[in-house]
Amino acid sequence: MYKVFINDKPIILTDSLFLESGFDFQNYKNTIISEIIHKLRKGSIKGIVLFCMNLQESWNNFKSHFKVTTAAGGLVMNEKKEFLFIYRGNKWDLPKGGIEQGESIKEAALREVNEECGVSKLVLKKFLLKTYHIFFQKNQEILKETHWFLMNTTMKEKLSPQLEEGISIAEFKNSADSIKALENTYRNIQLVFGNYHKK
Repeated sequence: MYKVFINDKPIILTDSLFLESGFDFQNYKNTIISEIIHKLRKGSIKGIVLFCMNLQESWNNFKSHFKVTTAAGGLVMNEKKEFLFIYRGNKWDLPKGGIEQGESIKEAALREVNEECGVSKLVLKKFLLKTYHIFFQKNQEILKETHWFLMNTTMKEKLSPQLEEGISIAEFKNSADSIKALENTYRNIQLVFGNYHKK
């Protein structure tokens, strides 16, 4: 299954006929991608499930409709088992960013966390998952694929949010405060935490 968000509304590509979601359901081969993008942007539907006879083939076709960009980020835990959050655009988020030329995905994830929060002593533990969302830039539809990694840090110094990137707060939160922050975040960030707890 692939789950792509537009304004936190999902497009779910699946090869299962028995997915319970409560969203509109249609066959991928009968789908006009531009039409469902329009419906999700304008708010007339809350989500859609696309049934795919060949999931990988349909996914490759779906991606061909967009400019695809790749990013990387981290779910960072300190020695107190607290999670690192950033506050940007009136929502809690996790540090992430684009991959620079000549850089591996893992290197980009570590660099972005360091740059956006001032976190040092980072250790990348394992890959978690990839998330997808569509955004619009200069009348172009862009599909962003973000690679998420679990990271640890032993840093005890004060964090420094990257203000020039619109980040006003960078802080570690305990379990209770993390749950509260996840009430005001993006669906993809909830997926990252869900994947972590599932594993």
